[in-house]
Amino acid sequence: MSRPLHIYGGRVVDPSQGLDSPAAVLIVDGRIEAVGLGVEAPDGAESIDATGLTVSPGLIDVHVHLREPGGEHKETIASGSRAAVAGGFTTIWAMPNTDPPIDSPAAVGYVRAAGRAVRASRVMPIGAASIGQKGEQMTEIGELVAAGAVAVSDDGHPVHNSGLMRRLLEYTQTFDIPVLQHAEDPGLTPGGVMNEGPVATALGLRGIPNAAEAGMVARDVLLSELTGGHLHVCHVSARQSVDQLLWAKERGLRVTAEVTPHHLLLTEELVRGYNTQAKVNPPLRVEEDVEAVRQALVEGVIDVIATDHAPHHYDEKEREFDDAPFGINGLETAFSLCMKALVEPGHMTLSGLIDRMSCAPARIMGLDTGTLRQGAPADIVLYAPDESWTVDPARFYSRSRNTPLAGWVLPGRIMRTIVSGETRFEAEGDA
Repeated sequence: MSRPLHIYGGRVVDPSQGLDSPAAVLIVDGRIEAVGLGVEAPDGAESIDATGLTVSPGLIDVHVHLREPGGEHKETIASGSRAAVAGGFTTIWAMPNTDPPIDSPAAVGYVRAAGRAVRASRVMPIGAASIGQKGEQMTEIGELVAAGAVAVSDDGHPVHNSGLMRRLLEYTQTFDIPVLQHAEDPGLTPGGVMNEGPVATALGLRGIPNAAEAGMVARDVLLSELTGGHLHVCHVSARQSVDQLLWAKERGLRVTAEVTPHHLLLTEELVRGYNTQAKVNPPLRVEEDVEAVRQALVEGVIDVIATDHAPHHYDEKEREFDDAPFGINGLETAFSLCMKALVEPGHMTLSGLIDRMSCAPARIMGLDTGTLRQGAPADIVLYAPDESWTVDPARFYSRSRNTPLAGWVLPGRIMRTIVSGETRFEAEGDA
């Protein structure tokens, strides 16, 4: 049995309980024992002075690419998990588009075991929706769930076959898990590498229209209505997609959605100069889209923030724009980028941000974390919301450095990340 842990002197922000006030937190045997102003340390407890810091439930990311197996030169389960706790994330969901894909019970078990061995963030595997992620034959979902899969997805590719998506939304109800969909109509995006519009035309690059995303969201929303299945729409970027999600919410459908930190702030203007660090899928859109997804998040039409952490090796991103891979390294910058996009301008309170990055993911996915309630796993992040730091990719815990944010000064510094009552990350040195 570990020593009790007493965190005192900090401001506790826990939206799951409506808490935002000075308080202490007591942890016993890896679980929350008590939270309150008068909570004291028992004899023999370890104490952490959180004076000047904010204490919240650990962040949860339901969309992370760890690249292992097959892409270990970009990221491993170990390096990605360490990057996660450095970013304040205590739980991450690992996408299955590895090489080979996570489409068998053995592969799911491998990801679970490798994640536990690292002793950093919790790593929860997502199983492939179709065998080989080819979009043809549904995987043995029951066996994947029995092995530890928490959802299914073909992310990296859309499930474009309507019949397959219908069967997925029907069958996953047996196991009460969501289908995570990369919403894209491939018939509208052949060769597309950035947002369709004047900037793409000026650069001579093929575009990806908003309709490619919104059309697939519309189809899947209707299939969710037909089946009653839990559809979760990944990385929403287009204002027309928000309209489809609002339609679903108004009808009480089991439809949830996420937005990435980069789609909440960055626009296609970053692509000028053929900046491959700003090449993502879905692409960075225009300001009207940024405003729409941001407002949808504030209003709850979009439920959560997820990073879509997509690490790539330096050499891959140094290719010509058409040939460079899509993706931004996101785990270690997500919290601060959201502080800059949402809290600093006054679009959302700090409590609202913690809700969208911790409590809401737990709530919509049925997790027992994302809260500081008594008895919950002691997954906690301590951070300095008013302290700024400079993004230096060379200091990332991730194996990859692909980010358009190098040199940016961002607010909100992660100081300590605790998983099951054990410190898994502690900030060192200057920001």
